[in-house]
Amino acid sequence: MNGRILSASRAPVRQSSVRAHNLALVLQTVANSADRPSRAAIAGLTGLTRATVSALVDDLIAGGLLTELEPAPRTGAGRPAAGLALSPDGPAGLGLEINVDYQAACVVDLAGVVRHRFVARGDQRLLTPTAALAALDALATEARAAAEAEGTVLAGAALAVPGLVAPGGLVRVAPNLGWQEVRVPPLAGLPVTVDNEANLAALGELRADGGEPSFVYVSGEIGIGAGIVLDGALYRGGRGWSGEIGHVTVYPDGRPCRCGANGCLEQYAGQEAVAADPELAAAALGIALSAVVNLLDLGVIVLGGGYAPEFARLHEGIEIELRRRVLTAGLAPVTLRPAALGADAAMRGAADAVLRGVQQDPAAWLARAQAV
Repeated sequence: MNGRILSASRAPVRQSSVRAHNLALVLQTVANSADRPSRAAIAGLTGLTRATVSALVDDLIAGGLLTELEPAPRTGAGRPAAGLALSPDGPAGLGLEINVDYQAACVVDLAGVVRHRFVARGDQRLLTPTAALAALDALATEARAAAEAEGTVLAGAALAVPGLVAPGGLVRVAPNLGWQEVRVPPLAGLPVTVDNEANLAALGELRADGGEPSFVYVSGEIGIGAGIVLDGALYRGGRGWSGEIGHVTVYPDGRPCRCGANGCLEQYAGQEAVAADPELAAAALGIALSAVVNLLDLGVIVLGGGYAPEFARLHEGIEIELRRRVLTAGLAPVTLRPAALGADAAMRGAADAVLRGVQQDPAAWLARAQAV
């Protein structure tokens, strides 16, 4: 008797889990397709039956996650199939960024279109963490209000910060902001996921470019961070703190750094250093990036943040050092390019992180939408 009761109670859990998996599979298949796949094409790609795909697609359309498009005219035999795409009218992500000399917020819809963008300039080093986060809360609230005024529902928020972030969103240290052990509260009334700005920028660039699966993204602001993408996934390191390229030593007896060491890349190629001496900055970047390429065998370097608008001034000096110092430069030259998302990559990546959460678990979003 007890066995029959236990078995019956478990069955809905298994069915719910299978449905959640299949919803995610269908949604991600559409999201990752270069074209607009039909229901039949999705069935072929996923191995699910056409009836199952059709039912799942209906649920995703009803929940505002997919939209069905009119089929293109067809001259051959047979009825043309309608294509599917991510819905621009579905949930959106709120991307936030706080950096040394600005705060920013953007709203990005499920289709990847920026619906709203706000930037507030000002030296954040003059503010306490509490004051800086209060100002960011006001900016985030403004962005949320703009989204909701047009009927857009926010699925969540994510914040990019220039520092080391522990699991759970605790900012352990952000030296250029003067932060230590800072817990980020909800912003604009939403719980916030917190991550390193270069990591989020790299993920945003991965989605925007859609081509190269492995690269190093270098974010140049007052400080310098790097996001490392290997085979389409972010490499975080053993403790989640990879990418601190700004504190790679380029001149061992060089300028003192805020971190306590001497000769860090940040002192020669941070935003202020680039403005003072772009040739020295480019050489220092080339030295540090050559070490990264030699260690990780990466063929693409993306310059983002403040480096993107300075690419024309920096690339030649960097490439000179890459040709000189990368062991395999003669066999496979390194590609150096500016970020597709320019200086907005970190906040765009933060918004994308929210939307990836929806794509990975659409069942949770559908349940939330039904409960409202």
